[in-house]
Amino acid sequence: MIIILYIAALIAAVAFAVLAIFLARTLTAVRRTMNNVADTLEGVEKQMEGITLETTALLNKTNKLAEDVGEKSQKLNTLVDGVKGIGDSVQEFNQSLRSVSRGLTKSANDHTETAAQAMKWGQVAINLWKKAKKEI
Repeated sequence: MIIILYIAALIAAVAFAVLAIFLARTLTAVRRTMNNVADTLEGVEKQMEGITLETTALLNKTNKLAEDVGEKSQKLNTLVDGVKGIGDSVQEFNQSLRSVSRGLTKSANDHTETAAQAMKWGQVAINLWKKAKKEI
């Protein structure tokens, strides 16, 4: 019966040794994996530093561009205001021309009869002058 105990203890010792060997292999593989992860993270960290620098430079350029667009927009607003003033002036000039045209049309309509009579008297005067010239 003691032999069975020794055999059982031997089996347990062999099982424990096999377990320890497999555990050591697993831990070695985990250590290699963790080293690879650490190396990868270092590389990512360096790349992130480069990306951060590039992002900061891009942000600065974007801010300068936004300022430039703002300045040009302000200048364009001034130009638009000037063009609007010119448009208002042209509109006022057109209204003045319409007013003068209406006045001339009304005056011509009011004095049509007088103008026709003046034309007739002028024609008579020309005819008289021509007759007088022929007689001389």
